[in-house]
Parts: sequence; structure tokens; C-alpha cells
Amino acid sequence: MTPEDQLALLTAGTAKVLSEKELLEKLRLGRPLRIKLGVDPTAPDIHFGHTVALEKLRQFQKLGHQAVLLIGDFTATIGDPSGRSATRPPLTRDEVLENAKTYTEQAFKILDRDQTEIVFNGDWFRKMTYEDVLRLNSRVTLSQMLQREDFRNRLDNAQEVRLHEIQYPVMQGWDSVEIRSDVEIGGTDQLFNILVGRDLQKEEGQPQQVVMLVPLLEGLDGVKKMSKSYGNYIGVNDEPQEMFGKLMSVSDELMARYYLLLLGESLDPSLHPMDAKKSLAEKLTSRYHGDEAGQAARSDWETRFSKKDLAASELPELPHPGETTVLALAALAFQSAFGISKSNGELKKQFITTGSIQLNGEKLTDPNASVTPAAGDVLKLSKKHAVRILGPDA
Repeated sequence: MTPEDQLALLTAGTAKVLSEKELLEKLRLGRPLRIKLGVDPTAPDIHFGHTVALEKLRQFQKLGHQAVLLIGDFTATIGDPSGRSATRPPLTRDEVLENAKTYTEQAFKILDRDQTEIVFNGDWFRKMTYEDVLRLNSRVTLSQMLQREDFRNRLDNAQEVRLHEIQYPVMQGWDSVEIRSDVEIGGTDQLFNILVGRDLQKEEGQPQQVVMLVPLLEGLDGVKKMSKSYGNYIGVNDEPQEMFGKLMSVSDELMARYYLLLLGESLDPSLHPMDAKKSLAEKLTSRYHGDEAGQAARSDWETRFSKKDLAASELPELPHPGETTVLALAALAFQSAFGISKSNGELKKQFITTGSIQLNGEKLTDPNASVTPAAGDVLKLSKKHAVRILGPDA
């Protein structure tokens, strides 16, 4: 591809690039660029929101550029304050390294492992003397740090900002010097930190990195950013059927954005929305679990929901509950089979009285009615959730 064609591909779906002119100049150098993506493994698993930046890094990688995945084994023990309204709880290095194992394994479902350079910023920060730290701190001013909106908001609200948090942008910036990165990829909340890296590179006589910001992906609710705390996420390690089902709940309005940010593709406008969504779900499920699993998940979903044949599909199994009420049965099924806790009020209003709860196709609309399911019965809870009842001796 020409540098101009590369630029068009690489900037598609980004929120901001500082600047496209600089990036084009670097692409015209005719050498592989060093593309930095820094991750702090503060949790063991990643969701689709995390993969947006990884997908962009993979695009560079496919074009022959050098992907550099920086594991913040040092910075993760501090915690990135970006977008935070309170200080993060500290993690030990052992916790961080344990998280890094599963995090990188999941990242390599997207990146080419053999063509990815992995570095740990503890390799240089743990060698620094206190004199080195003071010298690095002298490169920035307190007024620069307090320009950050999240710090200003906390101070305006009489909330504390710890001194170690002010160090974070400086350390992230120094990572770029150590790596000699040409481009740094990050979410839109990383602008300040990446700009610090540009400043430090300039002081060190290095070419300044291009800032490439990717959007924060909306979750399944279509409103808030994808997050485990909001319950609107799709995990990279979700089971194939669960992953496919979650993707089928994405709104038609959000679907084109998922195509672009998660697959790097444009939605084919000639496709019927349902076919487009099935294709999206199959492609993403196949990416993380293999083609066979992606095809099986699609077939199972179509059996369950397109053909309405729950009896023939594979379903989570529920231990026989004995004689119970409709309300108690619904609560047990959600919690036991799917780990979802729902209040009695929510079950009555949103599931039982609406006819969503069905036993072998028969609607159970009285929450207090007595029911004794038989072995093999299918209990449908919602459009996305159904279970098969086991026998009493199972």
C-alpha cells in the first residue's frame, strides 16, 4: 500500500490523530515504524472495549510495522489516574504479573505473537536511583500536571490527589523515550499522558511520536462505555454461545460502529440488519474461539431463536428444583445458570407478568403459582436466556 493508502486505513475509526501530516511523513520514511500500546494489567481479563486499541495495533502490524506491547508492570502498581474520581487501590507486583499472563494470552488472540515486541517498564524504572527520579521530575511543572481535568475536578471537589499519581504521566511519557516509539495508541482519556511523551522525546533529541486516540467503545446498552462495573460488556473469554448471544443484542444503530472498531471493516449497507448482525457475531466469535466455534454458535442461536426450537438446542442445565413457585424458579435459574441476580420486583415486572418466563412454551404469568418441572423441561427466561431442567437424581 502507498503511504497515502496506509494513512486512510489507519486513521479510519480513530477519534483524534496529532497529526495526520506527521503520520504521513513517518509512513513515507520507508521503514517499519515502532507502534507503542501500553497496558496496565490491573485485571486478569479483557473485554471488547479493550480490544479497540489492540485492533488498531494489529492494523499497523499487518502493514509491516513493529508492534510494541508495553506491559506496565511498574506503572500498574501505581494505577493510571486518567478519568478517575478517586485514587486507585494499589496492586502488588505479583498481582500485576499474574494478571499480565492472562492479559497477554488474550491479547494474542488479536496480535501476531511472533511479530510483537513485549517490553516491561519495570526493566528501566526499577533501575532508577532517587537522583534519576528527581532529574526526570524536573522536566515537568506542577502547573502542567494540574492542567489535567481529572486532577482539577478532584481538587475542586476537595478530593485528594496523591503525589504518586502526579508521577504517572511522567512515567508513561518516559516509556516512549525508552521504546523510541513513532506512534502511541491510546484511548481518548490518554491524550495528556501521550503528549507528555512527545515533550520528553523532544528534550531527548528523538523524533516525536504521533498521538493516535481511539474511541471508548459503547457497551451493550449503547450509552455508557463498555465496562464490567456497568454490566454491559462482552468478555474476550466469554463462551462462544454467550459471546454470540450478547452480540446479537447490539442495537442496529451501534452495529456499524462495532464493525469498524472491532473488525476494522465497514458495514455492508446491502445486507439486511439481521444478516449483518449474525455476520458480525460469527466473525467476532470465530476470532476468539475459532471458525468451528463461531459457526456452531450461529447455528445454535438460529436453532433457538430464529427457528424457535429450544428443545433441540444445547442449553445450560439447572438442577431439579422440586416443587416451587414461578418466582423462586425464575430467580434460581437466572442465578444458578447465568450468575445473574435479579430482585423479586424486577422478575415480576419485567419477566413474569410480561410472559417472558415460559415452561415448554407455556407462559408462567403468576409469580406465586406452584410449579414442579419435569426432567428435560425447557425453561425460557428471556430472549437470550433459557435452561434445561435436570432430573431429581442428576
